[in-house]
Amino acid sequence: MDLNTLWFILIAVLYIGFFVLEGFDFGVGILLPFLSRDKDPQRVDRKRRVMINTIGPHWDGNEVWLLTAGGATFAAFPNWYATLFSGFYLPLFLLLLALIVRGVAFEFRSKDDNPKWRAAWDWAIFIGSLVPAILLGVAFANLVRGVPIDANMNYVGGFFNLLNPYALLAGVSSLLIFTLHGAIFLSLKTSGEVERKARAAAERLWVFTVIALLALLIATYFATDMLKRLGVSPGIVPVIGMAAILLVGYFVRKKMQGWAFAMTSIGIAIALVTLFMILFPRVMVSSLNPEWSLTIYNAASTPYTLRTMTIIALVFVPIVLAYQGWSYWVFRKRIKTDSESLIY
Repeated sequence: MDLNTLWFILIAVLYIGFFVLEGFDFGVGILLPFLSRDKDPQRVDRKRRVMINTIGPHWDGNEVWLLTAGGATFAAFPNWYATLFSGFYLPLFLLLLALIVRGVAFEFRSKDDNPKWRAAWDWAIFIGSLVPAILLGVAFANLVRGVPIDANMNYVGGFFNLLNPYALLAGVSSLLIFTLHGAIFLSLKTSGEVERKARAAAERLWVFTVIALLALLIATYFATDMLKRLGVSPGIVPVIGMAAILLVGYFVRKKMQGWAFAMTSIGIAIALVTLFMILFPRVMVSSLNPEWSLTIYNAASTPYTLRTMTIIALVFVPIVLAYQGWSYWVFRKRIKTDSESLIY
């Protein structure tokens, strides 16, 4: 394995980590206005505080995976970074804006007890979670479907080139899987009424998620060159992914939330693995001419840069993983509705 392939794999791992960890954050934010419904405004606020506190210690750390993936792309494959961020400028700007608004909302909602103040920031959390959940699916679908890239590695399409039916289906699918992931996470981290509502929401969402993901898998054979590159049966990987999503419904009904959460995590990870399998050794597919596609070789930095990055990664990545794992262990307990230690 050469360093180009190694960094392609490492960037894939970073995106998988982001989708799995930030995915349930998005799901909690999307469910915030729905699972907190109540006739008593004080109970509504209490439920929302419980929900937000389940992800409060982790959301900013989970976003580091995306920042690291972007930084690794810039350093290891600068041509990929340049084409991607120039061609997808508006969607990525909206993604960044949504993440900023969402982060501010987490910190500001508890600064004032005024119900209107808190409600406004709660909707900011909802929108800041909904928009990225859709845009990430749209963006990654376009990577494998192909976008207009010329011989000079320049994106020559427009914004509406990215809003094709296949990409929109992927956006709906990512929205559903993240919301399901978040519902199961809430059923793991809360108790009482919030837990019951989260489990019920997971049961309902599971059906729509399975339908959407099956439709997306079938559409991928027609919208991409998956059939040519991976064959009719692309191996055990997508089979494991779909099996994991199908098992989610069983585990949720049996109130085995830990196993259900593991299955949604596996399903999300397998979806990203399949995407990068279709891409390899490309990083962006040109819809104008296959020979103009960006690959791990024509988009890469110099060998010296890749070697230096590898040494740095070997030193610091284990430290970051250990710290994040420790933070999840510290905040592993369920959050109760009557808890007096709520922060947000």
